[in-house]
Amino acid sequence: MTSKYSSTSVETTLQNAITTSGATSMVVSSGTGSALMGGVTLGASNVDVFTVAIDVDTINEEIVFITNQNSDTMTIVRGRAGSSAVTHSAGATVKHVLSSYDLTNFESGLNETIPLNAQTGTTYTLVAGDAGYLVTLTNAASITLTVPLNSSVAFATGTQITITQSGAGTVTVAGAVGVTINSADGDLKLRSQWSAATLIKIATNSWILIGDIKA
Repeated sequence: MTSKYSSTSVETTLQNAITTSGATSMVVSSGTGSALMGGVTLGASNVDVFTVAIDVDTINEEIVFITNQNSDTMTIVRGRAGSSAVTHSAGATVKHVLSSYDLTNFESGLNETIPLNAQTGTTYTLVAGDAGYLVTLTNAASITLTVPLNSSVAFATGTQITITQSGAGTVTVAGAVGVTINSADGDLKLRSQWSAATLIKIATNSWILIGDIKA
């Protein structure tokens, strides 16, 4: 799930009471749903969440995730960020907040490491698991790294794969038949040992190569 945020969200209140801890929806005061969301649109199937607190700054405060909005009716996930699902009266405040869940996710993102795939041969063809990886290429002889056809490996558009020449052998990037690798001046080789570049998929069988490269 991806957390969404708004700096223009406006506090509102519950139109109807939430009487059971198992309730999965809430209705806010008539005409205030869009203001509460502050312009945020949520993706379907719980891809995105919008964090709010009910009964803010009271003993009954509960953090919930809004996963879908239909006017003033919100689909919610209860008892988030260490809070408990409790009953709330009509008129209880509802406010967009930054929770411990959001801050923990932010910290995790800062501390995230880049996974590595170490290759020591003279040829290597990218695989699906390389998405988001750093592929290190180490050999004394020249190395060819091949980007496969989408029909062989269906990388998502926008996929990024970073490569680096860890040895003396020059790394050349090549596309399989039908794959286009775009780069400045058509350069497709890493410049020297410890040079690095990033491949980014921009269309079905089209990529760009940016970084420390040469002809």
